[in-house]
Amino acid sequence: MATRKITITVPEELVESIKERVDARGVSGYIAAAAAHQDAMDRLRELAERLEEEHGPVTDDEQQAALDRIAAIDGWHDEQRSHPGAAA
Repeated sequence: MATRKITITVPEELVESIKERVDARGVSGYIAAAAAHQDAMDRLRELAERLEEEHGPVTDDEQQAALDRIAAIDGWHDEQRSHPGAAA
């Protein structure tokens, strides 16, 4: 992926906190990853808004069903990690 050097302004305390976690050359990568994450969240929010406009808001029952499904998938992954090699 092509990169471009830009100048940004970041609070000094934040820069120092980041530097404690990464070496000096890793600051750019850290900030790029944070920006990529925010961009993905913004795009996801835009998609959710478009879907809500088209299909209406998600009901409480639909939301709970989705959360239940996520919990079931998490449980399955936990089981797979605790028994690596078990048949699926």
